[in-house]
Amino acid sequence: MSGTKQIKTALISVYHKDGLEAILAKLNAEGVKLLSTGGTQKFIESKGYPCEKVEDITTYPSILGGRVKTLHPKIFGGILARRDNESDQEQMKQYDIPSIDLVIVDLYPFEETVKSGASEADIIEKIDIGGISLIRAGAKNFNDVVIVPSKAEYGMLLDILNSKGAATDVEDRRKLAERAFGVSSHYDTAIHAWFASL
Repeated sequence: MSGTKQIKTALISVYHKDGLEAILAKLNAEGVKLLSTGGTQKFIESKGYPCEKVEDITTYPSILGGRVKTLHPKIFGGILARRDNESDQEQMKQYDIPSIDLVIVDLYPFEETVKSGASEADIIEKIDIGGISLIRAGAKNFNDVVIVPSKAEYGMLLDILNSKGAATDVEDRRKLAERAFGVSSHYDTAIHAWFASL
């Protein structure tokens, strides 16, 4: 496993937008290309930063009422491709898959929705699929990808960006991957608990 990796492209898909501005400013200053969907993409552009739509890469719109936005081989290929694997790199060229080096996710607020007394239908819609998949993909490929799995890790990312610019060490990426699987585990445990209570 190699050490330092440069962040060139970031995919940002967050439910809550607060706390993102300082990160956007730093990524933009470092020349990092931004990708996003829907409300997050509009938020990024409203702050004056250029942001490419995920739909422009996948050639698919957000479908099924927003249930499917990022779930596409061009997105997950860009996250999961091993940068030091010749076959992976050849396939990325073959299928025109862009490398994604940083993934920032803030999941749908499932637990908060349950606590609010929302209807079963509303609660089910707050079961995040794309976001949790992005988290797991980024964490799995921590050798090459930085995963920021919730707002709680924004500070960690900002510290890295402020001290090292758009470069990360494998130790940084491994620590964030550990956090990512913690977020994923907690989220799925909460969903399981809700289903078990019905």
